Amino acid sequence: MSITSLVRHIFTSRMRELDKHQTQGEQLQRAVLQHLIASAKDTEYGRQHGFATTKGYDDFVKLNPVNSYEELKGSIDRMRHGEKDVLWPGSVKWYAKSSGTTNDKSKFIPVSQEGLQKIHYQGGFDSVALYLRNNPQSRMFDGRGLILGGSHSPNYNLKDSLVGDLSAILIENINPLVNLVRVPKKETALLSDFEVKRDRIAREAMTKNVTNISGVPSWMLSVLNRVMEITGKKHLEEVWPNLEVFFHGGVAFTPYRKQYEQLITSPRMHYMETYNASEGFFGLQDDPADKSMMLMLDYGVFYEFMELSGEGAEHTIVPLWGVETGKNYAMLISTSCGLWRYMIGDTIRFTSTNPYKFVISGRTKSFINAFGEELIVDNAEQGLAYACEQTGAEVLEYTAAPVFMDANAKCRHQWLIEFSKPPQDLAQFASLLDQRLQQVNSDYEAKRYKNITLQPLELVVARQGLFNDWLKLLGKLGGQHKVPRLSNSREHIEQLLQLNGKEK
Repeated sequence: MSITSLVRHIFTSRMRELDKHQTQGEQLQRAVLQHLIASAKDTEYGRQHGFATTKGYDDFVKLNPVNSYEELKGSIDRMRHGEKDVLWPGSVKWYAKSSGTTNDKSKFIPVSQEGLQKIHYQGGFDSVALYLRNNPQSRMFDGRGLILGGSHSPNYNLKDSLVGDLSAILIENINPLVNLVRVPKKETALLSDFEVKRDRIAREAMTKNVTNISGVPSWMLSVLNRVMEITGKKHLEEVWPNLEVFFHGGVAFTPYRKQYEQLITSPRMHYMETYNASEGFFGLQDDPADKSMMLMLDYGVFYEFMELSGEGAEHTIVPLWGVETGKNYAMLISTSCGLWRYMIGDTIRFTSTNPYKFVISGRTKSFINAFGEELIVDNAEQGLAYACEQTGAEVLEYTAAPVFMDANAKCRHQWLIEFSKPPQDLAQFASLLDQRLQQVNSDYEAKRYKNITLQPLELVVARQGLFNDWLKLLGKLGGQHKVPRLSNSREHIEQLLQLNGKEK
């Protein structure tokens, strides 16, 4: 009898709870909100916003503003210095470091003990539960799981308080029993030098019976390519013949799917998407035939949704039971980590309300997050301003988009820039832009480290009048129409590049 068949029953009772997501979404969410309010009523935030007298959702909305990171930053920083009962009861010792905002290089998202267990770990547990339900022949626990993680560092030198990638926090606090069925060893998983880490992970894992892998597609592909380099094999199943599933999240999988399918040709291979972020674990692909995900409703995360028009204008905010399919919503969350009506920055579109299922539709602001770098327009503007200042150049228009990984795991950002005054040395301008982007965005800096995930950016000079010609061609010249500065898609830049090669 396989080990998987013996441990499968551990997940059975949870499946009965998950079935409530099909028909009891509103009840689950109302119960979460009441729990959050009751738990935090004696915190500083709870006292300031009348949690003690809040009776339900309507009261909650009247007494609580929508928050961005900037609104909560001061409270979070006090928590990081050791203050208790600020946004959540007690002290919070762990902070997930995420990409920054307009004013800061990094955000520090509190991860309470309850949030760690009831949000993040619960999401991992449910991923396995749903996978086992959909794959009754699975033998994933008969081998090892390859789990990628980041690194962490001390938080203001406070005892036992650390900041780092969420994945590192999860590995640091994981149940020791899980370490018996995972690779690499903890010391390797938490290394900060990814070049060294990648090689060590590959060497530690390649001799093990790896049945499942978990991580961000771009980082994982880099590790898997290293495994292939060392072993000299053509396909991954030659190294791990029992590999059966990749639990992936963090960035869109679509650009990578073809490369994974070329690398792993086994017909028994499965892919399961998860929607997990520093702020919480929000969704799981419960049906392999359906690309949408099920919104997880009983994790200590209360959701609200702001409808967005095509131009990004704000509309009314509704709770889960007020959403409609087909509309684009910005997601707000209140969590057991102390985030209250927090605008996470992601936009989703519901494909079903019975049960509540959705797809991630983008971000509330222009960005590039093809490889986990989360580059925002403010980063781009700072980078261009610095490069112009140093070279005397002047930028008229620009746009940027990712060039996705090829078979050799090479990728980069491609910038198309129309100069009103070009720099004398284009290579120097590109290098200065790249350096400044790393200085203002910690996630971009990490992906650019030693050119492992992101290669140096590519600069393409646009002919004079290109962007105006493009907007005119689209019927969008003048008025409030703007050139899209950053995009996760290559749709716009490909049109511009094609037009750039034509005479006016």
